[in-house]
Amino acid sequence: IFAQVAQPDTDYLAIPEVSSERRRYIPIAFVSKEVIASNTIQLIPSSDKYLFGILISEMHMAWMRYVCGRLKSDYRYSNSIVYNNFPFPEAVGAAEKAAVEQAAQAVLDIREKHAPQSLAQLYDPNKMPADLLAAHRALDRAVDAAYGLRKGFASEAKRVAWLFERYGELVGR
Repeated sequence: IFAQVAQPDTDYLAIPEVSSERRRYIPIAFVSKEVIASNTIQLIPSSDKYLFGILISEMHMAWMRYVCGRLKSDYRYSNSIVYNNFPFPEAVGAAEKAAVEQAAQAVLDIREKHAPQSLAQLYDPNKMPADLLAAHRALDRAVDAAYGLRKGFASEAKRVAWLFERYGELVGR
């Protein structure tokens, strides 16, 4: 009567529904289809490194921090509020897409290098390894380029304002 069946038949991206407000990046992960999906994650049946790269980028994280719900003060990720309303880049060229995929793979490779540390340990803002942070910053530049941006933003507020402009264009305001 209270069961929720949400087990994909493919590998999937797992996004924790609740994550510490202290984190710059929510620790999103690829998970094998053999791992039972908990009711405390949002999942996307996918093995797409481009999508993973966009979701774990500063662009998506800034959007998430601004629009997500909260559990106490921690982020509460929602597919309907955060993911479905996120203005993904449009008309991305092959070179830009490949750059995001390569940068996303670099993040995954560095995570693997730091095994057996958990994602919670790796994404602790006081202990995040310098090479993982550098890989994320490279990914952030690749994602910005996928949006056609050649330089970053002076602040997160400017990034979010730009995203809301894009959102407005997409919904026809």
